[in-house]
Amino acid sequence: MEKILVIGACGQIGGELTLALRQKYGAGNVIASDIKEEAEILKGTGPFLKLDIMNAEATRDLVKKENIKEIYLLAALLSATGEKNPKLAWELNLGSLRQILHLCVDEKIKLFWPSSIAVFGKTTPRENTPQKTIIEPSTMYGITKYTGELLCDYYNKKFGLDVRSVRYPGLISWKSEPGGGTTDYAVEIFYEAIKKGEYICFLSENTYLPMMYMDDAIRATLEIMQVSRKKIKTSMGYNLSAISFSPKEIGDEIKKYIPDFKISYAPDHRQAIADSWPASIDDSVARADWDWKPEFDLPKMTQVMLENLKEKLK
Repeated sequence: MEKILVIGACGQIGGELTLALRQKYGAGNVIASDIKEEAEILKGTGPFLKLDIMNAEATRDLVKKENIKEIYLLAALLSATGEKNPKLAWELNLGSLRQILHLCVDEKIKLFWPSSIAVFGKTTPRENTPQKTIIEPSTMYGITKYTGELLCDYYNKKFGLDVRSVRYPGLISWKSEPGGGTTDYAVEIFYEAIKKGEYICFLSENTYLPMMYMDDAIRATLEIMQVSRKKIKTSMGYNLSAISFSPKEIGDEIKKYIPDFKISYAPDHRQAIADSWPASIDDSVARADWDWKPEFDLPKMTQVMLENLKEKLK
């Protein structure tokens, strides 16, 4: 039986993606792996193995033993965390991708590798950022993501590797904890609104950033991997969009459910990162190539987040 391997399965995206894959393909056919201990969200749902992705020999042995034919490589150091340790961000984010690309060519494996809006920089058009534009990232995370896109494109053209990618915006979920990203305020704000009735935001009130509810992100990932290869026109990351809002706007939306909620602002080092990213994304290429379309807007996402977190935090 051919199987799927999720590397970095205990991260913000990995846990929910693993569950979605298991629901679609069967629990036993999706192997979750991470250097960390198994996440609570995954326990009892299917096979889990501890794996250091930087150990190329162990990774290759696992792939051969389990007859892996599809890999989702999610292991990475994110934007804010990466700025604290740029050397590790470079080594982990690109070292893991480089060896997995080699492995996928050798073993004829289909690969999903996520890129990010972090590839864009201050010289990029901020409104409706197009698929092809000026790309000059200003963070180590963004540098590794754009370099990774170029590597994926090279392996596709040089070796015919089937590799697919999307540029995730900020992701919001009630199931997963924030993972060290600049857009994490949009998750933290819901926790603090419910627990304390107030939130001190590390970005300024009118900082607009592209965001997406996790259910849309997971569905986009499944869709791009399922679509016919003929429809995939680029091995670089596809722009992906759903919602763009500011801290003030999400705060106002929360106040519709928690009227006494208070939000204040104390921008820190993450403000400079946010200022280098787009305010909104043009994802018309993804919509045209593989019929991408989001389902969650800001009001719908806010309602679902508050309802589920209130239950979770009881």
